[in-house]
Amino acid sequence: MFDNLSEKLQSVFTRLRGKSKVTESDVTEAMREVRLALLEADVNLQVVRDFVGKVRERALGAEVLESLQPWQQVIGIVNEELIALLGGEEAALNMAETHPTVLMLCGLQGAGKTTLTGKLGMHFKKQGLRPLLVACDIYRPAAVKQLQVLGEQIDVDVFTSDPAEKKAPPTIARMALDYARNNNFHIVILDTAGRLAIDQDLMDELGQMKAIVKPHEILLVVDAMIGQDAVNFAERFHQQLQLTGFVMTKMDGDTRGGAALSIRAVTGVPIKFMGVGEKLDALDRFYPDRLASRILGMGDILSLIERAQEAVDEKQAAALEAKLRDARFNFNDFLDQMEQMSKLGPLENLLKMLPGVNREMMEQFNSVDAQLVLKRKKAIVQSMTMEERNNPAVINGPRRRRIAAGCGQSVQDVNRFLNEFEQMKKTMRTLLGKMPGQNQNKAQPGVKIPGKLRKMQRGGRGNFFSR
Repeated sequence: MFDNLSEKLQSVFTRLRGKSKVTESDVTEAMREVRLALLEADVNLQVVRDFVGKVRERALGAEVLESLQPWQQVIGIVNEELIALLGGEEAALNMAETHPTVLMLCGLQGAGKTTLTGKLGMHFKKQGLRPLLVACDIYRPAAVKQLQVLGEQIDVDVFTSDPAEKKAPPTIARMALDYARNNNFHIVILDTAGRLAIDQDLMDELGQMKAIVKPHEILLVVDAMIGQDAVNFAERFHQQLQLTGFVMTKMDGDTRGGAALSIRAVTGVPIKFMGVGEKLDALDRFYPDRLASRILGMGDILSLIERAQEAVDEKQAAALEAKLRDARFNFNDFLDQMEQMSKLGPLENLLKMLPGVNREMMEQFNSVDAQLVLKRKKAIVQSMTMEERNNPAVINGPRRRRIAAGCGQSVQDVNRFLNEFEQMKKTMRTLLGKMPGQNQNKAQPGVKIPGKLRKMQRGGRGNFFSR
């Protein structure tokens, strides 16, 4: 997501960073490169012109050129203008005062509407709401069945009509709304039909559905990988339906990102969600400031924290901290932590959220190898007896040979893992010893990271994912 654009922008700012004083010609050259980077990212031409013009005008101001660190001022301006381009602030969903809230999804065929319906169902279920998924796409083969399967996977109800009755989609939507009202559902999500291209029949049907159910949100589902074409059909949909928001899908597969950067500026309609993977939990709220930060290589710590909060049980985390402080962390705890990590998503996606992680670092990090390393470490633990997992001190030479035979690895691999495990325990105890305890005030931002932990972050010798 935005990999190419991010790399080029960071390259521009790296050159500016090396200058003690920034001149007008420096700004002009930097803006030329920013312009090329945006055009290569498939951003709309007029959007690029407006963006570069605003940044250049502000960057040539006296407060920038005469400042002690002008390159920081320039980066700050680009960040602010990127945030404005992406919508400024998070756009909240329009929720009904009385249940149910109705969301109507529309878009071209293949954009991922049905999968998104399942993702939204899971999103609202996590919030403690009762969503109802509605199969209004009666034209695409197996569309109804696909939604039913998704509903079963996330344990969410799916409303369908009897195919023999041949109900029209607007009628199905009305029936679903009545059903939702009578059965205390909080959210109704309408999965509508798409076409390979916009046609009048599609627009008429969507217009009728809108008139009948009066949705609180009309969300256009946009495949981020189709580039500037997304802007063209988005304008057409908006003219016909008065969209309230966009959902960008397949953002994880688009290294350019031009559609996301253009669509808000051209239509004035906010982006509300973005799909970041194939799994049903791979759906993020759209935060312009966080995305701008990621594009400029400054990470996205807030999103990383939110993912961790969703995946990690607070009671388990507190118990784990106590064990680490008292040196009682064992291999059963290790397996639990591996399970928690798997819920956070692919390791490469998590690394991209950390500040300062650039493309060169990501190329050095091989996600497949890292996953394989973790799998081998888990296999070693799973070859241990319960006594050995609870009390690693009992693992002597014969036990190590038996464990190695059980997991299909060498005794040297087992020895290395046991040593790494002990080193990790010591490192975590050192870190926790320098942080406030549970009965003290929480650490404030800006706490320095101990040297050992910095070494682990850099991937130095002893990195738990390296062997």
